[in-house]
Amino acid sequence: MATQAQNAFSDNALKNLVILLVLSQPLSDAERQTTVALAGALFATPFILFSMLGGWLADRFSKQRVMAWVKLAEIGIMLLAAVGLGVGSLAAQLLAIFLMGCHSALFGPAKYGILPEILPLSKLCWGNGLLELLTFMGIILGTAAGGLLAAAFRGHPSFPGLILAGLAAAGWFCSKGIPHTTAANPGCSLRINPVTDLWRQLLAMRKDRDLWRANLGNTAFFFVAALVQMNLVIHARSVLALDEMQNGLLNAVLALGIGLGSVVAGYASRGKIEYRLVPLGALIMALATLPMGWSGISTTGFCAALVALGLGGGLFIVPVAAVLQHRPAQEEKGAVQGAASVLSFVGILGASGAQVVLGEYAHFETGAVFWACGVAAGMAGGYIAATRRGV
Repeated sequence: MATQAQNAFSDNALKNLVILLVLSQPLSDAERQTTVALAGALFATPFILFSMLGGWLADRFSKQRVMAWVKLAEIGIMLLAAVGLGVGSLAAQLLAIFLMGCHSALFGPAKYGILPEILPLSKLCWGNGLLELLTFMGIILGTAAGGLLAAAFRGHPSFPGLILAGLAAAGWFCSKGIPHTTAANPGCSLRINPVTDLWRQLLAMRKDRDLWRANLGNTAFFFVAALVQMNLVIHARSVLALDEMQNGLLNAVLALGIGLGSVVAGYASRGKIEYRLVPLGALIMALATLPMGWSGISTTGFCAALVALGLGGGLFIVPVAAVLQHRPAQEEKGAVQGAASVLSFVGILGASGAQVVLGEYAHFETGAVFWACGVAAGMAGGYIAATRRGV
């Protein structure tokens, strides 16, 4: 749990730090939209290219060993980021974001796949609730920290990179304490083609109705979450007129809601997978976006809506993650997690495109983009409710 929290925190701290340093330069609204979308796309693309490889690693080797290897590589990536920030090289900064995406693509299948190996089914939703709590708090607090670091070290941008390198070393140390597990499928063949391997896995998952439905819900969730997060950075600056530090605090408010929702979902599952929480979470998410798009809403009201949005998100994703972990056979858990990771980042990459299309070409105000997020969440929840069956 500590290793994953650090991983999510550092990923997003670096990404948002680079975004905010670029946004602090004199740019047009269109240039801001494009820069935010580019950083999101560079982080998401490796998940599409390398998540199936991460799934193979998680099945072929001990998941604990895979996580420790990846955390060791993160130290070097963050040192590269520190150099890029210090010399003001946007190319080096974006390369570091891309490499962190590669790092997390290899990390994710082992992270999610190890839970059913070390927890009984009766504790799986509880464990997922805690994991999602720490994951999304890491994501949002990391995003908030990016704003705080950008403001605190405005004249010394290499310092945040060195801080993140130190956190990577701490994450590697924590990974050494993860319970050791044996390789689930040491004889599995190498999977390096992201297209054919993903297609094979999709065909296999399509035969399991609940597993397929969970994958669709997982993809929709990450599309909405990514679009909300990218749009929030722009909305906070251009509409709410918040500085970098206040922008970061908005993300902390969202983290509070996600943490609350994840814990509630873990306890509400009562030792089983409670899929009925998914449409409820989607409904709460959809309703929460309504006041977020209203013109003239106070910052306090906007924060309250963010908490509700996070609450709905936690209720939505915890049972979905538990289904993705529990349904596959033991020797296929890593492969399924790899495929789910690819699809989730197809959703994130789609969100980057939607941010540009809605903002730059359709001329949506940022408030209207939040409404589009609510529509997407409502559609996902409606599909889940219409096709619901006991899991």
